[in-house]
Amino acid sequence: MSQVPSGPAAADDLGPVLWQASPERAAACTMTRFLTWLSEREGRDFPDHDSMWAWSVEETDRFWAAMWDFVDMRSPTPWTAVREGDTMPGVRWFPGASVNFAERCLRPGADDDPALICLKEPAAGGQLEPRTITRGQLRRDVAALAAWLRSVGVRPGDRVAAYLPNIEHAVIGCMAAASVGAVWALLSPDFGSEGTIARLSQLEPTVLLAVDGYHWQGRTIDRRDVAVELAASLPTVRQVVQVSYAFPGEPLPGYAADGPAVTAWVDAIATDAPLEFEQTDFSHPLWVLFTSGTTGMPKGLVHGHGGILMEGLKWAHLYADLGLGDTYFTYTTTGWMLWNSQLLGLAAGSSIVLYEGSPGYPDFGVLWEAAGLVRAKVFFLGAALVTATQNAGIVPKERADLSCVQTIQVSGSALPTAGYPWVYENVSADVRLDSTSGGTDICGAFVGGNDLLPVRAGRISGPLAGAAIAAWDDDGKPVTGEVGELVITRPMPSMPLHLWNDTDNARYLDSYFDPWPGVWRHGDWITLYSDHSVVIHGRSDATLNRDGVRLGSSDFYGVLEAMPQIQETLVLGVEQPGGGYYLPLFVVPAPGHELDDELIAAIRTELRTKRTPRHVPDEIIAAPAIPHTLTGKRLEVPIKRLLQGVPLEKAANLAAVDDPDVVRWFAEFARTRSVGGSAST
Repeated sequence: MSQVPSGPAAADDLGPVLWQASPERAAACTMTRFLTWLSEREGRDFPDHDSMWAWSVEETDRFWAAMWDFVDMRSPTPWTAVREGDTMPGVRWFPGASVNFAERCLRPGADDDPALICLKEPAAGGQLEPRTITRGQLRRDVAALAAWLRSVGVRPGDRVAAYLPNIEHAVIGCMAAASVGAVWALLSPDFGSEGTIARLSQLEPTVLLAVDGYHWQGRTIDRRDVAVELAASLPTVRQVVQVSYAFPGEPLPGYAADGPAVTAWVDAIATDAPLEFEQTDFSHPLWVLFTSGTTGMPKGLVHGHGGILMEGLKWAHLYADLGLGDTYFTYTTTGWMLWNSQLLGLAAGSSIVLYEGSPGYPDFGVLWEAAGLVRAKVFFLGAALVTATQNAGIVPKERADLSCVQTIQVSGSALPTAGYPWVYENVSADVRLDSTSGGTDICGAFVGGNDLLPVRAGRISGPLAGAAIAAWDDDGKPVTGEVGELVITRPMPSMPLHLWNDTDNARYLDSYFDPWPGVWRHGDWITLYSDHSVVIHGRSDATLNRDGVRLGSSDFYGVLEAMPQIQETLVLGVEQPGGGYYLPLFVVPAPGHELDDELIAAIRTELRTKRTPRHVPDEIIAAPAIPHTLTGKRLEVPIKRLLQGVPLEKAANLAAVDDPDVVRWFAEFARTRSVGGSAST
């Protein structure tokens, strides 16, 4: 394994502490309370988070048994063991226990406590207008919809699918399906019909909840035709619940007369009913999350009621410090696993904020205004949105009173090093900036921060309790201070139960346990340092390997996207026939700038001086935009395949990308340009 070239992301230089909890905050946080409680329970001292983490991965069963009690999990039947089996996949957690995800989410709080705070992007020149749904209202509507589902024949294990934006109907639908023991699957209406059908048809759902439209960049996007197409294209659907949201008061869409029965949302929740929860096995399927599906059929990841609760409550209490009376604001679409994970805020007793619309309309200050308006304690957003706010010249603390925000969490991609001091200068000097990383695969995080760990620029604070992370070289040996594959060596409760329609676990094993059987290979390149802090360099399947040295794509993006002249970039490493290697950099200039000789020279200088000469690309090309998956991740692997000569129809699934025309531009670039050359240094 080659060591990362010298540079800020590679040297084991911790850098200055940008934030450290005050003694008062450290003493009052849930993590401190947990360490004190655990020390008494185990009869040994846990003086800090890292000592607890080391114990949690050595004593896996004792840790999760302790976590069961700490988060107050309940079961009408006792569990007989923490685990059956030890080899991944196939571990069965808490056999004998019966739980229900919705019951746990709806349990905390009084009826008049806020549960959901609903916002949509403001109209042109308008203001944000929050609507609050209390816990009593939420319980009432979940009970009504669950009773309706039972009345139309939905039983445990049946699939309830939804095509909804980030609105209360999605939360109510998920909780109702879970109450019945049905399996939930939610897709965002920014997915077109083809991509939605490709995913939902695998599940053979019996009920479909469909919206009429959503809001984006000041426009109302009509999805009534897609709802009708979905109903016609999913032959197992017997019932459609039509949600009138974007076009309230208008007639229901024209579904086929010989198609499924159609019920308006207001009718589906019209009748009061008692709250009833199917007591499902700890590992009963809760929902299916789909991978991006940019290069093949999307994988359906099946997660269980108990595993999601255990991992999610651990994170919500210990790492987000959420509890009764707190407000948790995650900016997400329903196409990202953050939508699912935010529901654990409800289970922790907090209210959650549902924001529907664009994060950049009317500008990138709107989300910060929303965080101040709802008095969010924890604000979670994509790292790219922090960079976009920074590049737009917006100063959030001048736009909103953000004194309520104690923690800003970022994920989706690595936050560039320059983003850290920007937050402390432009948001608040007192906020904890928590860079986290995990994935749809576990619907949670492997690494992140907490109130007892310091914040340093460019570093993720460390692994989360119960996550036995390591960096392994090509020979499967752990390395410290060097780039390695992110692996998980001990099982975690929220790992998928299985993949949907995956005969004999063949695809599951190939996706996560190759080349090391029994060890989860996540697909990220990381550097794990001696202090347990982490740098994530990008996907290992999109790694740049120049002259035998691995270069993480995020190391490029962190330097380049801190330049005010640049909006976004895409870097690729393309192996060529005959042993050649081509490293192009595609650049989208910021508004008011162009990719001229001066900017090209500046890019080369920045990469050479802030990284290494190896980071200087072979070619720098202006692109109209950078393509992404529907969850916002750069489309590195499919574009690389285009440049290797793979035809467009085989390289990328256009139904799974945010802008097919941009992908077609890259396909045309690959067709007309010969690739090659060497970087000038």
